[in-house]
This record gives sequence, structure tokens and C-alpha cells, in this order.
Amino acid sequence: MTLGQRIRESTIGRSIWRATDRTTERDQAAGHWANFFLHIYPVKVRKKEITFRYSWYLGVASVVLFGSLIVSGIYLMFFYVPSPAQAYGDILNLQTRVAFGQYIRNVHRWSAHLMVLVVAAHMARVFYRGAYKKPREFNWGIGVILLVLTLLLSFTGYLLPWDQLAYWAVTVGTEMAAFVPLIGDTVKEMMLGGPVVASSTLLRFYVLHVAVLPTAVVLLITIHMWRWRKDSMLDAAKEGVDVDA
Repeated sequence: MTLGQRIRESTIGRSIWRATDRTTERDQAAGHWANFFLHIYPVKVRKKEITFRYSWYLGVASVVLFGSLIVSGIYLMFFYVPSPAQAYGDILNLQTRVAFGQYIRNVHRWSAHLMVLVVAAHMARVFYRGAYKKPREFNWGIGVILLVLTLLLSFTGYLLPWDQLAYWAVTVGTEMAAFVPLIGDTVKEMMLGGPVVASSTLLRFYVLHVAVLPTAVVLLITIHMWRWRKDSMLDAAKEGVDVDA
């Protein structure tokens, strides 16, 4: 008996894995449908489509970089206050006095730059291979939204150091948003929290950067990966290709 089987047959194991071992394909499919967390996935998919190599590792690289941004961002949050009076000083303190502060900030910054490049490359690969066509149109739309959110994450993080470069970059960016027909002025005022860049702007960008946008990205990545699995089964059924469990 293998170690996995011994764990499964133990008292704790039986309390976790309540279903019996399913040997036949029919039993395995029945177990799949009966499981709340598994029934949303297809019973069978093509093996090549569930490997990281299938997307040239660009998909998993995007997720890894996003995870790096979350971990490093949480560390930076301990030493940063979104206040015009403290923000720039906190950045200087982070770079000179906080343990590993400069290193973690560089990890966060370069992960953000690389994530924009990797997500864009992932989208380009999907587009040029025609993988956005039926039955994958919905997932392509989710990917486009994820690309936009990635750019917004990078943009909202740009203001947080509250230096001259950040100030004028956000000023230019919000002025560009004002030229959107019909809703431009409203969008600009919502981003700035007023007519000009001020303390309310820093607070809004901070909340967007650390809470609203990351939550939206996590939700959409979950939907994106689910549809990737579901669409692979639809594609296989349409083409009449053999699939593996």
C-alpha cells in the first residue's frame, strides 16, 4: 500500500475523502459530477491543453508575477501611508531604513513591468493563433478586460510615491481621460476626486491599487481559467478529437 493510500485509509483521511475509490471511467465521471468543486469542469480534456507549455508558459508567468505583486505589495503596505504629507517620506524611509525595503520595492516594480509585457504577449499569441474564435469568444473578452486591469494596476501605482514624476504622469493621464466623448469629464473627476490632483486623488488611487483592482483581477482570473477548461472540451467535441481524463 502506497503512502497516499495509507493516508486515505486512515481515520483522518476517511473524514476528508468520503467517497470510495472510483476505478472505472464511469465511476470517475460520476464522482466528478457529484463533487461541488469539480462539476464545473469538464470530465475530460485534452492533456496538452492543461499544461503550462500549451500557452508558452505566458499564462502561468502572468499568474506568478501577479502573485509576486500581491506578496511584495502587502509587505510595502506596512510602511506606507497614503497621505501627501507622508507618502514621499515613507518611500525614502522604505529605501533606506526598512529591512529589504529597496529590494522588495524593486521586486514589486519590475514584476509590474514584466506583467504588462507578459500579458500583452499572451494576448498577442492568442490573437495570432486565432484562439479567440468560436467557441472561445467569451474568454477572449475576459482576457481583454484582464489586460486593461493590468494597465490600470500599473497606472494607479504610479501616483503612490507622490513625487514630481508621479504627479505629472497622473495629471497627463487624467487629462487624456477627459477627452473621452460624453463621459470624459465625469471619469476624470471620479479619478481625481475633484478638479485637480490632490490628497483625495492619492487616496482613491491607493484604494483602487490595493483593493478594488486586485480583487477584480483575482475574480476574472478564476473565471478565465474555468472557461479555458470548459472551452477546451467544447473545441474537442466540435473537432471530434479524442480526449484524455
